[in-house]
Amino acid sequence: MNVNIRATGCELTPALRQYVEEKFSTLEKYGPDLIQADVHIGKDTNHHNKGEVFSCSATVELSGDVIKVERTAEDLYKAIDKVKDHLRETLAQRKEKLVDSHQEGASDEVV
Repeated sequence: MNVNIRATGCELTPALRQYVEEKFSTLEKYGPDLIQADVHIGKDTNHHNKGEVFSCSATVELSGDVIKVERTAEDLYKAIDKVKDHLRETLAQRKEKLVDSHQEGASDEVV
């Protein structure tokens, strides 16, 4: 899977790039049809009363489908983890539905 990373309002360091790539590469096990992930990370604004707020959004392209997830947190790494976790759950549910529908089709043919 190809992971494109874009940063706004913060520096995209090599360590941050590696962290994002490692987190999103774990999603590949949920399907060979994962084509690309566009990840946007950044600081939302400097004007919050309670400190900094970081955001992460990801758009994952699958063959025939697109999934988009956005999350915010007080720590950039937590925002990235939240997005990855939500994508993992969504992709796992999608994979389970595909497996179930495939098994139902196979059991119909046997009868």
